[in-house]
Amino acid sequence: MNITITGATGFVGRRAVNHLLAAGHQVHCLGRALGKGMPSAARFSIWHATTSDPPEESLEGADAVIHLVGEPVGQRWTPANKKRILETRIEGTRRLVNALSRMEQRPKVLVSASAVGIYGSRGEEVLTERSEPGQGFLTDVCRAWEKEAGAAEALGVRVVKLRLGMVLGPEGGALAQMLPFFRIFLGGTMGFGMQWMSWIHVEDLIDLMLFAIEKPGIAGPINAVSPNPVSNAEFTQTLARVLHRPAELTVSESALRLLFGEGAAVALSSQRVMPDAATKAGFEFRHPNLEGALKDLLG
Repeated sequence: MNITITGATGFVGRRAVNHLLAAGHQVHCLGRALGKGMPSAARFSIWHATTSDPPEESLEGADAVIHLVGEPVGQRWTPANKKRILETRIEGTRRLVNALSRMEQRPKVLVSASAVGIYGSRGEEVLTERSEPGQGFLTDVCRAWEKEAGAAEALGVRVVKLRLGMVLGPEGGALAQMLPFFRIFLGGTMGFGMQWMSWIHVEDLIDLMLFAIEKPGIAGPINAVSPNPVSNAEFTQTLARVLHRPAELTVSESALRLLFGEGAAVALSSQRVMPDAATKAGFEFRHPNLEGALKDLLG
């Protein structure tokens, strides 16, 4: 299968490229610059998602597109950063769909990233793909993001909107930011610790992407999360146990808001999300439980 991946030099993108190549697929990568370690077997095109449409050759012959472009949300939300978070997703997706609209032979499926941030902070409520969106900046971003991706449906492209939870991998994302602190005995609970965290092992995420591509009956929103969300306190204690470190500290809500401003919502929001659509479609998680997932990732 010929697969085009945008955001191919990011944490998830790099993993996906290597996985797809190992499985025998042909891969065309799109990114702002050729990253270190990009496999020579993959084709690569430069794409600045907010200023231009993807190069025509990057989509020619593609059976599927995996769209992962987006400024990281785990940072201080200054006005400039919020603008980048929004524009990379909205403008990037719009430009991708615009490029697809000019093609005579289009990909059969677009798997576009979204996020569980669409649900807002919902306390103990169990959330599925049927749950209504919440409120807040990330909700607004995700709704607009999914709307732009959905425009490809009018072109005859099947659209899958993967609502990502916290993607676990030692080389990127939130886990990579936590590990140095835990390893020097400074790991701890964020805020009150009872907020729910919905997570997924990076290998399960990539398997789910391929599953969505290969199953023609799958379309619309898919929660890309483990079936076993945990509280922040449980996540903290499990990670500490796997690393053989204590985790007795607490980073207060006020400290998080001082450091990250509005962006503290990423750590403090409570999202108890279940992967109903994936499990009903027959997807099986290799790493459904947090301790097993962390042991696999951290050796």
